Amino acid sequence: MRRRGWTVLLGAVFVAVLTWQSLSVRVPYVALGPGPTVDTLGSVQTDEGEQPIITASEQYRTQSAGKLQLVTVRVYSEVELARAIFYWLSDEYAVVPRELIYPEDQTEEQIAQKQTEQWTQSQSSAETAALRVLGQPVRVVVTQITPGSAAEGVLKPGDVIVAVDGKPVTSAQNLAAQIAAKAPGAERELTVTRDGKEEKLKVKPGDGGQGNAFLGVSLEQKQDNPYDVRINTKGLDIGGPSAGLMFALGIIDRVDATDLTGGLNIAGTGEIDDDGNVGPIGGVAEKVIAARDNGATVFLTPSSNCPAAKSNVPDGLTLVKVNTLDDALNALKALREGRTPELC
Repeated sequence: MRRRGWTVLLGAVFVAVLTWQSLSVRVPYVALGPGPTVDTLGSVQTDEGEQPIITASEQYRTQSAGKLQLVTVRVYSEVELARAIFYWLSDEYAVVPRELIYPEDQTEEQIAQKQTEQWTQSQSSAETAALRVLGQPVRVVVTQITPGSAAEGVLKPGDVIVAVDGKPVTSAQNLAAQIAAKAPGAERELTVTRDGKEEKLKVKPGDGGQGNAFLGVSLEQKQDNPYDVRINTKGLDIGGPSAGLMFALGIIDRVDATDLTGGLNIAGTGEIDDDGNVGPIGGVAEKVIAARDNGATVFLTPSSNCPAAKSNVPDGLTLVKVNTLDDALNALKALREGRTPELC
């Protein structure tokens, strides 16, 4: 019996050690969880002290009673089997194959660089879209003509392209989309401002490859910024494009006399382009948890992300569906007036 007892004991110890070792093995997965939130109307701690995230010249600067929070996802890149099981069983985390976040054909430095570039671009597009709402249109200016292109002899450097076939040009991206909407060789009418005078010009865009029409010009976007709005993200360890919508709203709120928040704690997410279109992002199921944990009661959600957000929405958080910056502004106005905006 004594031998049997020792055998059972040693066997149990052996199994426990093997189990512990197995659970400690790293797995080829990463976990996504709720990350920090940042009030775009608030401040950030920098080496120079606490500074506002969005600034404007004093004559235009306004204050609001509520919050406009951008939300993030925290990535746990080194996951052991035990933690993977815990995360998998939790409603607040997602476990995904590592290559979805860290593609094998890219180094971690390349991925970080891409995230930084997207973060910077999101701020630029947010500023462009917000300033347009504040009455400052974008001017699409020709800077260079490609020799041999359809634009040669028709357009000149300094021309401001105002419209294509009578449809207003709102950004360089919008111009490219309008030109590509018809086959190469189709005649188009460009309305341009040249030397202060409006002219209408005919052009037949060439084939830029894969059957896509293009003008053959280099462009620059110009936009007045009389409010001197700036986004300061020093001290924020965040990357990616998904803060664009909340930055745009923050800029408008900082300058416009209307308190967009209506005193509410509002969170949201969404990539934004220069024309104010709001695109889907990743990790929305974790971001709604982060919003709830930081006191938000409203979550502005890109329409394509609504199904994933609804599957994990916590109690007390209202999901508002948006496709554009204007949608978000209209939704906030409805909330301030006690009406129900379009929901997910």
